[in-house]
Amino acid sequence: MTLQNTYHLSGKLPIALLASLEQCAGFNRNTFEAVHAAEEKVTSVRFNPAKGPQRLASGLPLTPVPWCRYGAYLPERPSFTFDPLFHAGTYYVQEASSMFLWEVLHQVAGNPAQQKVLDLCAAPGGKSTLLASYFADGLVVANEVIRNRSSILAENITKWGADNVVVTNNDPAHFQALAGYFDVIVADAPCSGSGLFRKDPEAIEEWSEDNVALCSQRQQRILADIYPALKEEGILIYSTCSYSKQEDEEILDWLMQNFALESCSISLEEEWGIIPVLSEQYKAAGYRFYPDKVKGEGFFIAAFRKKESSSGTVFVKKNTLNTLTKQEVQVVGDWLKDTANLFLFKQKDTIIAVPEQWKAEVLTLQQSLHIKKAGVAVGMLKGKDLVPEHALALSLHVKDTLPKLNLELEQALQYLRKKEVDAGDAPKGWTLAQFEGVNLGWMKVLPGRINNYYPVEWRILKD
Repeated sequence: MTLQNTYHLSGKLPIALLASLEQCAGFNRNTFEAVHAAEEKVTSVRFNPAKGPQRLASGLPLTPVPWCRYGAYLPERPSFTFDPLFHAGTYYVQEASSMFLWEVLHQVAGNPAQQKVLDLCAAPGGKSTLLASYFADGLVVANEVIRNRSSILAENITKWGADNVVVTNNDPAHFQALAGYFDVIVADAPCSGSGLFRKDPEAIEEWSEDNVALCSQRQQRILADIYPALKEEGILIYSTCSYSKQEDEEILDWLMQNFALESCSISLEEEWGIIPVLSEQYKAAGYRFYPDKVKGEGFFIAAFRKKESSSGTVFVKKNTLNTLTKQEVQVVGDWLKDTANLFLFKQKDTIIAVPEQWKAEVLTLQQSLHIKKAGVAVGMLKGKDLVPEHALALSLHVKDTLPKLNLELEQALQYLRKKEVDAGDAPKGWTLAQFEGVNLGWMKVLPGRINNYYPVEWRILKD
């Protein structure tokens, strides 16, 4: 029997993994095994700073995540499915260790305004929504290579309501056409997943030394493919949810050996429990998260600054997008807070809004990438009327003076199930369904009934 197929009886952790970690900085086998055997569940969320006060419908108390200003621990895991605020995009359920990206950006990324950022392996959207909030005045390209996962990513970006995100569905190699384009690239690389063993015990059975080696090779290919797209003095952030040196410190050495990169150090607070490490050959700085030392799952992250320029020229096409007439802009303007700083165009029959400052960049991205979603879908014109998109209701651009109907919890859940809701004395016509003052979506109030326009594919299926 090989080491990789044998398990420690307490927690059933692979013996081969435990043996490989013995020489890793900060690893303590006794406490590491104990925390996995205890099967403690740590639940954390990150709030959307653009959507009001930090709260859950359950009213659970919040404890701050120390390295992310909008992160919070919960004392227990509620049913997020039955929290309308979750569906409204007021928060994202994200593992606390991975929120350390916020602190890394704060220390190494400089002024977040006007930066172009790529989240390379973005689904389901935890880091992309974090980036959209951190770079609120920047442009975030959230990419996912697997098509069905890119749809999940687009859904979560829509719920977040940000207009500064472009969702793409491309292989990393496709980004070589954008030489020196991005100020920041985040590569949360596919990995063997050992850092999630406590959260997902079934992943233990899928772990093997062969898979670690395979993941390491894949990580190298991804990083080599994406490197040309980073600008000179740009920041590359690499992370995994693996404990294995082969996917962590050894990748840092591989990067330093093959590319003109400078390792970036991150200042830590001792009470955080994060373990700073150095790669063996080039002494590149990395940061390990062990669940027996931090309140979170296993994680690894490192940052680099690029010290050379990439050859190649990014050509920008002239505007080939179908822009709106003045009359159409007037119709749309009745639904938006302000159209002055928005670039409005049609994708087929759907009107899209992106920040005016990123108009040229959307054109640039369009010529090189497969765009799944850009900005905010506003709606479709039918004659002189607009049929609004769900994305508009969840966006930050929807007009405050539009009719609204605030729903109680059970009413809100019925709405999210796409079932009949009592509209009471709501005015006839298009109305925003709200819960605790936060938009959930559209309904159309008609004499004696309402039409529920919540997306059928997003509806709650549980009673």
